[in-house]
Amino acid sequence: MTSTASKLSSVNLPVPPATMLRLIRLEKARREKAAELERVAQDAEAIRARCATLEGFIKEFWSVLEPKRELKFGWALRAMCRHLEAVTEGRIQFLLMTVPPGMMKSLLMVFWTAWEWGACGRPDMQVLATSYSQPNVLRDNLKLRRLVESEKFQFLWPLKLRDDQNAKGKFENTGNGFSEARPFSSMTGGRGDRVKVDDPHSTETAESDAERQTTIRIFREGISDRLNDVTTSAIVIIMQRLHTQDVAGVALDLDIGFVHLSLPMEFEVERVSPNGRRTGGPCRTYVNGDLFFEDPRTQDGELLFPERFPRDEVERLKKSKGSYAWAGQYQQRPAPRDGGMFKREWFSDRFVDEAQRGTVWVRHWDLAASTRNTSARTAGVKMGKQPDGSFVIGHIAKTRSEGHAVRQLIQMTAEIDGTGVRISLPQDPGQAGKVQAQDYIKQLAGFTVSAQPESGDKVTRAEPFASQCEGGNVYIVRGSWNEDYIDELCLFPGSSIKDQVDASSGAFGRLLEARAAVNVTLPRERPKLNLSRQTQNWMG
Repeated sequence: MTSTASKLSSVNLPVPPATMLRLIRLEKARREKAAELERVAQDAEAIRARCATLEGFIKEFWSVLEPKRELKFGWALRAMCRHLEAVTEGRIQFLLMTVPPGMMKSLLMVFWTAWEWGACGRPDMQVLATSYSQPNVLRDNLKLRRLVESEKFQFLWPLKLRDDQNAKGKFENTGNGFSEARPFSSMTGGRGDRVKVDDPHSTETAESDAERQTTIRIFREGISDRLNDVTTSAIVIIMQRLHTQDVAGVALDLDIGFVHLSLPMEFEVERVSPNGRRTGGPCRTYVNGDLFFEDPRTQDGELLFPERFPRDEVERLKKSKGSYAWAGQYQQRPAPRDGGMFKREWFSDRFVDEAQRGTVWVRHWDLAASTRNTSARTAGVKMGKQPDGSFVIGHIAKTRSEGHAVRQLIQMTAEIDGTGVRISLPQDPGQAGKVQAQDYIKQLAGFTVSAQPESGDKVTRAEPFASQCEGGNVYIVRGSWNEDYIDELCLFPGSSIKDQVDASSGAFGRLLEARAAVNVTLPRERPKLNLSRQTQNWMG
């Protein structure tokens, strides 16, 4: 075929450089498309064989929807695909997948419908897709249409779309199937063989009782009525957790038959739900009573999708999201902001610029055993008892480091606090714990240091401090660490991160004690260091 540029040149018409460049690019794209179709024609049967699985279909057609972005595939996406395949096979009718943001939730649902229509030979599937966001669900419906209408898809599975029903909100194919996109707030009316619910809640409104209850009402009263056949049609919900009583929470509480695939970003050997129920080990799903899937991770803190979310990125997300959002959206175990042992409202008017003159201070350290448990941190809470009998949190230093870096942090914090702040350390049981305590005491020569064993579990130790917080007797000095601290208090004991709560319980207990179990004051005075702002920021 003679290109447009060649035709223009043959009649000696002047072609502006910009136009020529555009024509060259168009010609290049045309040739690339022709070469791709030739490859498809030569390899059609092998491609169809690779598309026998949803994973294979996604890998084969990824470039149709995402030509500029590399596909990264890991065991987590493979598990999601396997569960959707089980829906297609009729082995799962109600599927709930709770996964972190960035796990290709929306695209996965697009590929699944195209795969059923084409590779599975089910063009008659009628699909009702919904999300809290109308723009998002329309966007994904357009992607599905673009995928199905692609030359590659049409060559492998000829499936025409009907001209009389081909809008972005709903389009039909000649095989009697359709895909209709609706916002979650408008779910009355249509029905489908597949009801796909992609993030029914908005992160901005999930904490509003009124907004959330409206969504729950629609889910309970409307979604189940959207099925063409109540015995064979399927509902698939894929979402991030935003509240204990979000759609996922209600679906699980009602126990109406959802197979629940829960994939936290970081593996937790032990998880504690907001109601205090402890669960251990990996997520497991069962189909017809048989084990279908088991999370392959075994070590605390193992990542879900390191191919896309490496450790550095996960740590950055933790800092930016905060403890509350991280627990729900990424770890799939939400806790109410005003729930648990501590309530956010207790601290709403308890922030001060500085402590009262004459406050007696202690900084208690909760030491992480090992950074291999990535949920563990070393934290030092500086707490004071004020002359009027109230308590005040003055500062918090924390780190995920271990070994020498922890010792350095404790030393530097002591220098900043000065000798007027007593230092309190936990003493682990056994000879090793005694040796560690003695090493710290020796290192902190010139400061008042106490080290003693902790007694009771974490919840029991926190109860006296929580009582004072509830009574309005605990104040907090304003600082950049405030939000993370309050988040952790309000998630306790449901969160796996408890270091700041443990350190607060220890500091509170030391302030009430007449004397410490071990109290060593060495005679020389250590001067207070004038540390750089960079060092102080690192400590906090």
